[in-house]
Amino acid sequence: MTHNTPLSPRPLRHLSEVHRRVLTTAQLRAHGLTAAEVTEQCRPDGPWQQLLPNVVLLHPGPPTSEERLHGALLYAARESSAPGVPPQPTAETPHAPVYAEAMITGLAALTLYGFSATPPLLSLDHIDVLVPRQRRLRPTGYVRVLRTPALPTPRTVTGLPVAPVPRALADAVAELTDAEAVRRLLTEAVRAGHCEPASVVRELTQAKLLNRPHVVDAVDSLLAEGRSIAEDRLYRMVAEYGLPDPVWNVDLRLPGGPHLGGLDAYWPDQAVAVELDTRAPRQDEDALWSEYARKREHLERLGITVVYITPKKLRDSLEQQAAVVRTALMASADRDPAAYVVVLPR
Repeated sequence: MTHNTPLSPRPLRHLSEVHRRVLTTAQLRAHGLTAAEVTEQCRPDGPWQQLLPNVVLLHPGPPTSEERLHGALLYAARESSAPGVPPQPTAETPHAPVYAEAMITGLAALTLYGFSATPPLLSLDHIDVLVPRQRRLRPTGYVRVLRTPALPTPRTVTGLPVAPVPRALADAVAELTDAEAVRRLLTEAVRAGHCEPASVVRELTQAKLLNRPHVVDAVDSLLAEGRSIAEDRLYRMVAEYGLPDPVWNVDLRLPGGPHLGGLDAYWPDQAVAVELDTRAPRQDEDALWSEYARKREHLERLGITVVYITPKKLRDSLEQQAAVVRTALMASADRDPAAYVVVLPR
């Protein structure tokens, strides 16, 4: 048998080129090869090579970055319920196998998402693969196995299951000790629109990474970056959708009385306020939300309508948020006049 011998009886036409070059030993058996034949093909000077335990690369020479990724997933994926049967394509990925209970995460995932602050795939010493906590799977070769109590829903990137950006960031940050590298990754995630700061902080909190000073410093920069971007979107919303100009970034006070709170935008004639909800899910989230709620209730008792907008809504549905604010402005004509308040620059 040579490396040109057809893999029969099961054809490989349903697999893309890269999937034909990287197969598990179970898949090779399903195509009619014996264990002895696979071993012969993978001899030191043979046409194939063992890429990882039970994963075979069907050509000599170094693997490509695609082959390393597919090999890592084949190694980590849960075996099919029918032994020896390769995973089948789905409607979403008609030419790609299903990698059950495994997805790429960490730096490799961020590179697949197009991050400029991460190394090229071939220069990575290892590829992180996320699997359920109960899986008994050892790290091997270039594959590092990360476990989680509950797998997130993966995104499909170049035909591969990839952890969502916030989870991939947390897994990447967990192995980084360079404060500047962490800051670059978090900043790019928000600046390039991959995700919102709150989702990143949530994952970092769950991973117990906010007890590391260099991560805390990077998160502070991330939150400042996220607020700046959200403010720019709020300015753009007012300009692009023809809303009347508000006064920006103000504090409200009762005449001779207490401070009522800061607002990102305020329309004094209509007594309508907009506040960006940029809370980050940290341990004091409940207390912070209570503070938001108390301020809102106090202002609304004074006849001031408060519209809370999240950065994610400004990113994903700017026109809809403009409509919400416009409706609040128009409804002011049907309300009783608001109490007189003093408006001060913040």
